[in-house]
Amino acid sequence: MSKRLNIIIEKDEHGYYAYCPDLEGCQTQGESLDEVTENIKEAIELYLETLSEKDKLNLTAREIITTSYEVSIA
Repeated sequence: MSKRLNIIIEKDEHGYYAYCPDLEGCQTQGESLDEVTENIKEAIELYLETLSEKDKLNLTAREIITTSYEVSIA
């Protein structure tokens, strides 16, 4: 069985930060987009290993909608 989970990746001055809002506390970082993508996949796999079969079946991804809003900064 497979489930779709949300992943959020943010870039800052130190590299990249990724987290899975569907799995509380599941997060990682990396120096490149490729590195952080691989790291979050590994973090999710390790996180899922800690869950019971029942908890795995109850995983549901929240609907996350992102948008941007342009503001004027004087």
